[in-house]
Amino acid sequence: MKVLYCRVSTLDQKTDRQRIDEKSFGLVIEDKCSGAVPFFERTGGKEIKNLIEKGVSFSLSVLTIDRLGRDLRDIINTIHFFTEKKITIYFVSQGLSTLDINGKENPIAKMMISILGIVGEMERAQIKERQVEGIRIAKMKGIYKGRVEGSKEDAIKFLSKEKNKKALEYLKKGYKAIDISKITGVHINTITKIKRIGLQ
Repeated sequence: MKVLYCRVSTLDQKTDRQRIDEKSFGLVIEDKCSGAVPFFERTGGKEIKNLIEKGVSFSLSVLTIDRLGRDLRDIINTIHFFTEKKITIYFVSQGLSTLDINGKENPIAKMMISILGIVGEMERAQIKERQVEGIRIAKMKGIYKGRVEGSKEDAIKFLSKEKNKKALEYLKKGYKAIDISKITGVHINTITKIKRIGLQ
């Protein structure tokens, strides 16, 4: 069986661009979470691991390496796990396959994946740096001031936001705040607020 894995970072993003020829796949699994979340801690990652534990024979296709993850160590550990299980991962855009036609580890692909993984990790770090720098400059110019002291957001409007609504659903199911934060991308302080308002 061929499995297609897609990932986007936020709940409001769509995976359409990653669903390459999806009709040729027996199963499409998607995650909506940060690439920094370890692969097997994601909802989709757990679903894939469950297939492995059940002994289902499949190959995994991912559009690009950064969809698998943004942390090099986790990317390598994930690929190593699949390689040990003799499961091939195809990175469609890069044209890379982790195993060759004989089911052996592809050394060229391994080297390329490591290089591209480092690039992805650097990009993630640069995005964070730009965000911090942008806020710093905005504060210096007096443009960025954060929320006005004493201002309050309407509780219904707050809980109606797509991410917050999803976080509340997970809270009601008994998920821990730290896990919800990883799944939804909502800051843990915001989850505490959602819990206070939504679970009264």
